[in-house]
Amino acid sequence: MKHTQIAAHQRLSTDKPLSLAILAMGGQGGGVLADWIVAVAERSGWIAQSTSVPGVAQRTGATIYYIEMLPEKDGAQPVLSLMPSPGDVDIVLAAELMEAGRSVLRGLVTPDKTTLIASTHRSFAIGEKEKPGDGIGNPETVTQATDFAARNTIAFDMDTLAVKNGSVISASMFGALAASGTLPFERSAYEETIKEGGKGVSASLKAFDAAFERTKIKPRDSVSNEPFKRLDPLPGITGNVVLDALVARIAAFPEIAHAMLFAGVKKLTDFQDPAYADEYLDHMSEILSRDQKNGGEAKGYPFTVQAAKYLAVAMAYDDVVRVADLKVRASRFERVRREVGAKDGQILYMTEYMHPRMEEICGTMPRRMGEWIENRPKLFARLDKIVNKGRRVRTGTLFWFFGLYAMSSLRRIRRKTLRHAREMEHLQAWLDAAKATLPVNYDLAVELLGNRRLVKGYSDTHSRGLSKFDRVMSVLPQLRQREDGADWMRRLRQAALADEKGELLDGAIKTIATL
Repeated sequence: MKHTQIAAHQRLSTDKPLSLAILAMGGQGGGVLADWIVAVAERSGWIAQSTSVPGVAQRTGATIYYIEMLPEKDGAQPVLSLMPSPGDVDIVLAAELMEAGRSVLRGLVTPDKTTLIASTHRSFAIGEKEKPGDGIGNPETVTQATDFAARNTIAFDMDTLAVKNGSVISASMFGALAASGTLPFERSAYEETIKEGGKGVSASLKAFDAAFERTKIKPRDSVSNEPFKRLDPLPGITGNVVLDALVARIAAFPEIAHAMLFAGVKKLTDFQDPAYADEYLDHMSEILSRDQKNGGEAKGYPFTVQAAKYLAVAMAYDDVVRVADLKVRASRFERVRREVGAKDGQILYMTEYMHPRMEEICGTMPRRMGEWIENRPKLFARLDKIVNKGRRVRTGTLFWFFGLYAMSSLRRIRRKTLRHAREMEHLQAWLDAAKATLPVNYDLAVELLGNRRLVKGYSDTHSRGLSKFDRVMSVLPQLRQREDGADWMRRLRQAALADEKGELLDGAIKTIATL
């Protein structure tokens, strides 16, 4: 915190200062941005003061940095506040979209005076991540609120712009502030302030310039609640005999299913091998045949398209082998280095938290061996005491890297494991239920396929999802003959995804029992 000593005989200023509030999470450089703003004010002959109130913890609580400034006048000393007052802030800078929304809720943004400068990217909160389904807050709600609450808004993805220029979001937000014209300082004063920092000057200046020009050209981006999804079109001949044969099989399906089937084939080839993707297309050929017999063509083949998506998801289940494979991939190391901004020559270590259970260990064994251990409770319990412990695994060390690499190599025998056998049995029962429902209630059969999204992850997460899936599917006999059966099945799934404990699902099932 910077503050000015005031002697008893000095006259106090009655001028109202300019006030700025910065809302940023840990690691976003909010403190650096606040220091830069104070420095550029002092460089221009103003008096400035900054304070900060930290959040609960890094990445979960946002810190509010508050700055007040005004020009020196006749030697009078200013009276400056330590905290922002609702309805009395001139400029709000939010380093993330939901932080902009929270600034509106706190009353810091007002239509008569506040300029809001916000990045439209998302850093998801714990509350959004912990929900079984889609718990992401609606960005459109935030933008509608800021449109109403702010006098002027500058909003675009400042984080991506900064990363593209090798810097962090504080530099691009500083550029947007300079371009906004809300502070009476020259652009050169901002740039000189960055140069005096002495660290990452070149990258910071590049991000500053890019944001400055972006703000002048297009100060606002629109946001949408619809997630961006891109499915690759079906490719031509690649020259690889095996892969071209898979593409040729996809081409025989209705065109509306091509993109989803190609995505499924790519996913399963990466998960296992091309032969496994061929098994997927075998399933899909039978599904298409049934769809055609039950009038799917007139409807646009929704049963086939839905199956193309969720069958691939079901066949690419998360097991220990898959997790190990993903953690030792070179692409993952490169992505993490890029995200944290590691430079060439810098050593980066990643620490993974793993908590294996004996269930996962048995699942990686050949089926008979795994069942043999599970059928001996005392032996299972003794072994579980040994392996069921939390471990912090540093994948950058040789010991743990080669350990995980050896585990990932077990995918060659995955089809013989206990976990694979159980996944395939469960998958077949799910498909059989949907196929049997198809001639009776087409729309309900489509919704049954969508229930597969309840099953995800591994270990405890997988067990909880499987339990919810089974409870939702258990209601099928009561809905099969109902015209609104598909609607009720969709509501059940939404209830199952709404909370982890399943209380809403219990209530929905009781409601259906009274129909």
